[in-house]
Amino acid sequence: MRLSLAPQGYRAVSGWFALAALACLLVADLHVTTLHPLAELSRLLGGLIRPDVLSVEGSSVLYTVAFAVLGVAVGAGAGLLLAIPFARSRAVRVACAALRSVHELFWALLLMQVFGLSATTGVLAIALPYAGICAKVYSEIIEEADLSALRVLPPGTGAIPAFAYARLPDLAGRFADYTLYRLECGMRSSLVLGFIGLPTMGFSLESAFRQGRYAEAGALLLVFYVLIGSRRLWVRGWSVPLLLVGALFALPPAIGRAEIGPSLVRFLTHDIVPAPLRAGDASLGGLWAWFRPILTEQILPGMAQTLILAQIALVATALGALLLFPLTARRFAGPVGRPFGRVLLVVVRSTPEYMLAYLCLQMLGPSMLPAIIALSLHNAGIIGYLMGRHADAIPYRPDAPHGLNLYAYETLPRLYGQFLAFLLYRWELILRESAIFGILGVTTLGFYVDAAISELRLDVAVMLITATALLTMAVDAFSRTLRRGLRINDLPVSLASNVAD
Repeated sequence: MRLSLAPQGYRAVSGWFALAALACLLVADLHVTTLHPLAELSRLLGGLIRPDVLSVEGSSVLYTVAFAVLGVAVGAGAGLLLAIPFARSRAVRVACAALRSVHELFWALLLMQVFGLSATTGVLAIALPYAGICAKVYSEIIEEADLSALRVLPPGTGAIPAFAYARLPDLAGRFADYTLYRLECGMRSSLVLGFIGLPTMGFSLESAFRQGRYAEAGALLLVFYVLIGSRRLWVRGWSVPLLLVGALFALPPAIGRAEIGPSLVRFLTHDIVPAPLRAGDASLGGLWAWFRPILTEQILPGMAQTLILAQIALVATALGALLLFPLTARRFAGPVGRPFGRVLLVVVRSTPEYMLAYLCLQMLGPSMLPAIIALSLHNAGIIGYLMGRHADAIPYRPDAPHGLNLYAYETLPRLYGQFLAFLLYRWELILRESAIFGILGVTTLGFYVDAAISELRLDVAVMLITATALLTMAVDAFSRTLRRGLRINDLPVSLASNVAD
């Protein structure tokens, strides 16, 4: 049965989400355990004000860019091929959903068991989920395109030639815009991979924070923001081949190089095979005895904590976006304040959630609070930025009110459907990030995944990652159902149609 809600259901859905977040707050761990959080914040701000730029290793910057460029290139290329049959093939859609529902860090932790701390691990960890993401978005772009060119093709033209000659010329610009945005995401992913040992800027950043070198940490952050902010200057049509070739030559050598063939065979035929099967016990009783404690002691508690964190962060994101979007809207911020608001939200959205959570963890101590702050700031920056752009496109009447009345009675009612569409679209991504914060000590699913990999129980780790993927796909399906019921499913919610400048 298809859920059917009229637009007046916006209030009901918003209320239920808010009540769920309040209920989650009652059981969430939000304690501040550091003695002087403001002192840590002042040291961080001091590092940003007086950055030690000379301490930044050029190699870490090159590796960050190289992993991002090659990972996005491989992922986008595979995504383009998968996008052609995406709408017609359920198997392709399920495979892409599985790829994108597993976070880059989880992919990296698994790939390290085969390829070690190598360039292959870094590139594939980005390329695999990005292939699923790009396939979905490219397919949306294809479905929205003009079909008139197909009508002049000779009968019997194959799907691939028809796409190459009749569709690709019209779609290339939108593909390029989205891929450029995906490169920004790849830069964030590349930086975060440094937190698990790969030699990107994230590795240097974590080392600087652990040793109290805040001036170096500030310099690394500023260099990263410059890379993100200037990407349209150094990623041009003519520079893409040079970037790809340069990235290949800039890749780091493997650390602790392993024999890939034997490692891959062992990984697939031994490491990830459930322990009872390795011992020769293929009975249902033996498998259940092995799986039951994983289910009751890790999967179910981890899912509960992941959902609690994601629900609180989702509602906090909503509140943050509603407060922030006027900073980038011309009618509210004016010609002077608007550029500063846009810069602020670009910086917030460009900072990876994992890195934000790590920074907040240094100031507040281990709890859900750093993760909630990180998720809320990052996603509110994205949604607020895009809502500001939509607000600028609203045709206000000449006698429209000003100030709070303009916001509450003229602007927000017109944007609220789009706002919910953005929020429900980000729900899956917030849940995906919530799971990974377990690596920082929050008892979400990632906490148990990290513990299992540390103990070399890769069969358990794969089971937990599978549970994470299934949970993410379930939330994505529920989000799509809500969007259809609220009649906002056709509104542009992804950056396929809202690529930010």
